[in-house]
Amino acid sequence: MTGATPEYFTAFKNIALSRTDSGVLTLRFHTDGGPATFSGQLHTDFPRALFEIGEDRDNRVLVLTGTGDRFMTEIDGASLGDITKPAQWDRTVAEGRRVMQRLVDLEMPIVAAVNGPASVHSEYALLADIVVAADTTVFSDFPHLTFGIVPGDGIQIAWEEAIGVNRTRYLTLTQGSFTADQAERWGAVAEVLPLERVLPRAQELAERLAAKPQLLTRYLAVTLRQRISRRMAEGTQLGMALEGLTAADLAYGSEDAA
Repeated sequence: MTGATPEYFTAFKNIALSRTDSGVLTLRFHTDGGPATFSGQLHTDFPRALFEIGEDRDNRVLVLTGTGDRFMTEIDGASLGDITKPAQWDRTVAEGRRVMQRLVDLEMPIVAAVNGPASVHSEYALLADIVVAADTTVFSDFPHLTFGIVPGDGIQIAWEEAIGVNRTRYLTLTQGSFTADQAERWGAVAEVLPLERVLPRAQELAERLAAKPQLLTRYLAVTLRQRISRRMAEGTQLGMALEGLTAADLAYGSEDAA
């Protein structure tokens, strides 16, 4: 592994990247160094970061986490642009599909360190191969139904794979939530720990994986994610088209608009 820090480590405003000598890359979402607010900038930067991470063979395992006492709970809706306009939604679709596909196709194991509530893009964490969650974690989907749009950007697929089809339908329709303990019982979370132990434990697991031959871990990741990769490729195109249709209808202000 080379000693130089890659340029992309500092290229993204709301993504902090650090790597151990053994090749464990930790990606931490943040806003001005504090808990992350999801924004248009992060929506644009995350797929670009994943591309760079995947192209860099010095990265052997990815650890995905947030900042402080929450994974991600806030969203700056205005920064995403006017999603009722087709041209803006076209950009949103392109970035959203790349995030999901690049995440599930990343050729290295992914360990999520869920450091508290995840009500915005919880699918980023739930798509990881190993999920370690704080006992304060609650998973939910705040933005979609609150804004009045269909959750079609891949979260529906990630939830179905993680917690099952029927639970996903119930929790989506009722805008419900589930705790880390429930997620552990349902098989979506591997370990539930006090907050201060979550990131160290995730990094410990990642270091164990990084110690294995790289070809083994690369192709374990590919093999274990074949089903979800196919589902993501098939489902996000239609899902985001329907999400965009409901977004466009917001401009009319009435569900009876023609």
